[in-house]
Formats: sequence, structure tokens, C-alpha cells
Amino acid sequence: MKWAILSGLVGNLTAYEAVLQDVQQHQVDELYILGDLVGPNATSEALVKRLQNPRKGEPTPQICTGWWEEQCLILHAYGQKPEPTALIEKYGAEMVKTLWDAVSRETVTWIRSLEFGFMELDCLLTHGSSVSVADDLRPDTSPLVMCDRLGRLDANYLFCGRSGLQFNYQIADGSSTSTVITLNGATPTTTMETSNKFVVGVGNVGLTPNLASYTVYSPASGQVNFKQVSYGFGKGFGNRKAS
Repeated sequence: MKWAILSGLVGNLTAYEAVLQDVQQHQVDELYILGDLVGPNATSEALVKRLQNPRKGEPTPQICTGWWEEQCLILHAYGQKPEPTALIEKYGAEMVKTLWDAVSRETVTWIRSLEFGFMELDCLLTHGSSVSVADDLRPDTSPLVMCDRLGRLDANYLFCGRSGLQFNYQIADGSSTSTVITLNGATPTTTMETSNKFVVGVGNVGLTPNLASYTVYSPASGQVNFKQVSYGFGKGFGNRKAS
């Protein structure tokens, strides 16, 4: 069995088609898209329609919400926050209208039906982490934070796409302790052990011009393979080994 794991499409239909052609060469059994499938561009609607209607012989994508989907929900008063503060802080106030125009209310209604993430076998697949879609895990993230994220759902593998990077972060042996202090005093200390666990950044499909990256995972062996696909005018298709 093989899984293809994607994230960061941000409405880039051309990049998705290139990756899908490459995915079919690897004979994957499951296709996961870990959020950020829409973005502030005019092709987001076409990409959503493509995802909703896979062609004969193509794997049906399993999709969860990402940071851009969360911003869409907030804009349409479906989110947990009343204002798109994070969107404005990151991209400016003009991005509010750009995103509003790029993603229809019909699509936002569909986004509401998406899962936060998937727990498959010993793997958690989500955009950020079990904490939130905005949780940006990276190769230089503190081991203490990584231990916490892995231990929350007792997963051996956490696949995430928020950073847009490809990386395989291994925790060979670690532990974290926590104590909750209330007005009545401290609760007993809780220790969480982690051993031989992994956080995997799956890359991004649509953020890097003319180069899409994604991950192929084999659950039986635990093998993680990073794939890169060139696309666009004069690029053709092909894999390049990730650094």
C-alpha cells in the first residue's frame, strides 16, 4: 500500500494536474490533501471542481481543511473567530476582498464539510497539527514541541503541510512533563514518553513556481519518499530528489 500526501495547492490547477500525473506512475492506493487547496487566485474554483470530480482511474482525494480554508470560513462568518485578524496581519487588508472574490460561498459551504485531519493506522495527517491548522512545524522546531504534538493523539507519524517544506524529523527517544496549576493547587505531574516517532513535512504543490513537491508514504515499511515535479512551459514532468 502507498499513500500520496499533498498540501499547499492554493488554487494552482496546473501544478495539481502535473502532480496527479506523477502520482499515477507510483500506483498509490490513497490520495490525501492536507489543506490549503484554495487560495487568493482566480483558479481556486476550477481546482475545487476538479477535486470534486476525479476522472476514471484516478484516486479519490481525501481532503482536510488548511489555513486558507479557515480564513474563508471566518470571512463568511462560519469560523471560530469573528474577524480575519491573521489574514490581515499576514497579507494586509486588501487580501480580504481578494480572497472573498476568489472563493465562492458555494465552495465555502463545501469547505465546512471537510475534516480537520485524519487518523489512519498510527499516522495523523493534518495541515498544521492536532493543536490548530496554523501550527507551523518546521525542521528547526523545538523537540519539546514536536514531542507534545505527537503525544496528544499517540501517533507515531505526524504528516503536516503548513510550512510548505519537505522534511523528516525523527524523535528517537524523548519525554515531556506537564503540571496544571489551579486556584486549588497543582495537579499531579504527567509524563509523556515518545520513542522512535516522526514528524513529516509533505511539501507544497502550488506555492513554488514551476516546481511542485509532495510525499509518498508506504505504511507497511514506514518508508517516506519525497517527490518533486517540474511543470509549466518548457518544464515537462519528472522527479527530482529532494534535498
